Amino acid sequence: MELDLSPKLAKKVYGSNGGSYYAWSPSELPMLREGNIGAAKLALEKNGFALPRYSDSAKVAYVLQGTGIAGIVLPESEEKVLAIKKGDAIALPFGVVTWWYNKEDTELVVLFMGDTSKAHKSGEFTDFFLTGANGIFTGFTSEFVSRAWDLDENTVKALVEKQSGNGIVQLHGNFKMPEPKKEHREGMALNCEEAPLDVDIKKGGRVVVLNTNNLPLVGEVGLGADLVRLDGSAMCSPGFSCDSALQVTYIIRGSGRLQVVGVDGHRVLETTVKAGNLLIVPRFFVVSKIAAPDGMEWFSIITTPNPIFTHLAGRTSVWKALSPQVLQAAFDVDANTENLFRSKRNSDAIFFPPPN
Repeated sequence: MELDLSPKLAKKVYGSNGGSYYAWSPSELPMLREGNIGAAKLALEKNGFALPRYSDSAKVAYVLQGTGIAGIVLPESEEKVLAIKKGDAIALPFGVVTWWYNKEDTELVVLFMGDTSKAHKSGEFTDFFLTGANGIFTGFTSEFVSRAWDLDENTVKALVEKQSGNGIVQLHGNFKMPEPKKEHREGMALNCEEAPLDVDIKKGGRVVVLNTNNLPLVGEVGLGADLVRLDGSAMCSPGFSCDSALQVTYIIRGSGRLQVVGVDGHRVLETTVKAGNLLIVPRFFVVSKIAAPDGMEWFSIITTPNPIFTHLAGRTSVWKALSPQVLQAAFDVDANTENLFRSKRNSDAIFFPPPN
């Protein structure tokens, strides 16, 4: 039985006045479990505070909308407080504690995608909250907690039971959170909308690649990522990850047509993707996209920190490297047809502008 590769939208898991948490379920998107991948979104309203938590997975966070503050504590390290905004990618290695806060009117939306190979459940993130109605210490007796914290049992009871929120709460408007420090962003976050472009094709598209060169911490996460902007009616070359990596893609803006071809040469998916969709392309499957007239933008994680891609059309394609005789024999065509084929796409790489 073939896996269902069709793109899916996230479903709400929990929420309050402060915001909501959404996730993609392996029961609806089987490739999550198959590829050991998790994906979720956090949406915080004004003064929304996502309580401190551990996660059972290494992740890359990407700010889809708004501005806010993120707190990150690496194991045996001090808290780093980062100012975050749309376009920021943040590497979150295994074992970090995070919290998130939005003090602005605009909703803060953060996408999380990561590796669940060590997770509690394959294809899902599990968060372990430090406080709140389901905080870790609510399960211990007052005696154990009081001895652990060196506090009397009445104080412990107040600390453990006072916060009745579950995962997300709304703070009073005059509450002062810690001020972010500019130096805390170094090595922790990269704004993909402001970073130097790795690919820039006129009327085609642009790419920023997130790897160990521009964000070294992704090496600890074990994931690479990229932000791709495809211009209106442009095409992204058919390609695949040739180092056995999975590609997990979230459509940020716009829409377009997508086709995926499996290893046996059969088309396994033909669909229209739109903003909010998540899709996963299996290892060695070839994918291509054509943007709608208004263009399309997506953020992807790749399950290796420094991925290698093979493209099957354009100036950098494998066809251009093969000798004419090999192509004639492989396609079973004459020299004129092979020459015509070789003469095309000699200047375009990866992205192809729309036909005139």
